[in-house]
Amino acid sequence: MIEVKNLTKKYGNHMAVDHLNFCIEEGQIYGFLGPNGAGKSTTMNMITGYIASTEGTVVINGHDILEEPEEAKKCIGYLPEIPPLYFDMTVLEYLKFTAELKKVEKKKRSAMIQDIMETVRITDMKNRLIKNLSKGYKQRVGLAQALMGYPEILILDEPTVGLDPKQIIEIRDLIRSLSEKHTVILSSHILSEVSAVCDYVMILSHGRLVASDTPENLAKLMEGENALELTIKGKENRIKALLKEIAEIEEIQVSSSEEAGAVDIRLKTSGNADVREQVFFKMAQADCPILKMQSVHVSLEDIFLELTSEEKEEQNAQEDVAQSQTEELTEPDNENQEEEQED
Repeated sequence: MIEVKNLTKKYGNHMAVDHLNFCIEEGQIYGFLGPNGAGKSTTMNMITGYIASTEGTVVINGHDILEEPEEAKKCIGYLPEIPPLYFDMTVLEYLKFTAELKKVEKKKRSAMIQDIMETVRITDMKNRLIKNLSKGYKQRVGLAQALMGYPEILILDEPTVGLDPKQIIEIRDLIRSLSEKHTVILSSHILSEVSAVCDYVMILSHGRLVASDTPENLAKLMEGENALELTIKGKENRIKALLKEIAEIEEIQVSSSEEAGAVDIRLKTSGNADVREQVFFKMAQADCPILKMQSVHVSLEDIFLELTSEEKEEQNAQEDVAQSQTEELTEPDNENQEEEQED
């Protein structure tokens, strides 16, 4: 549906988007996740044709966004971070204006506008001036203009920014319902939002795509193995010896516990091995009571922090290498200058 190849955007010496490659398939909710300044909005602006790329191509349903912009944009409904609203219009006037801009057939406009207002639940507000609406309703009107013409793809940039908790829940529910008829791409730096709404996550950092998968697969990838946290009463050496008898356990980490006479243990196992029953029976036979046993799951927040911190460290390392190379190149010149001064 959308194919992005080698997408790059430079502002002078600053690389805002760094050679992105990905595909968007039909019928899912995709989330662009990243810190502020990661390149999310810039990427969306290039996909929609709002700004031109420095390099690379964006193909939407077989149409290149730069070579066939009109055909490509017919497939897209776009809601920017700040909705493009005219505050002195009523909701109905604005949607009629939007329908005209998008060249919706005159005989279909009234029915389409009515259907879209019902979809985003703004029918009761149709005769109110947009400037008098709450932030949540303004966001819904912005979403209504994105839906005009029934595009196959909806691109939403920070759709819940500035909303209160109740409005956020309502917009999330609305986005999920829209995914039944549209492919949805949304950007956010709010981890809970992406985790709650998206089927597929793409994590950006410094303009690069550092991870791309379902939240569940990302968690498996980052963890690499199952983990189990326990608090067991007994002597540390005895407990470790018993645990080492279980073949599936690859790593045992022991630390002191707040529980008297007990130790805290973190186990890592190979593959998808579940050792809870084996650990239980081993400890029961040795009269070492298990006070706590808990499976550990990697959260999207853990994944995000680890990937973005790794990317930052890598970028800093590259900058250090470049700086050292520059210093090495300038050192001989300095030596020559000193020799000339001595002469």
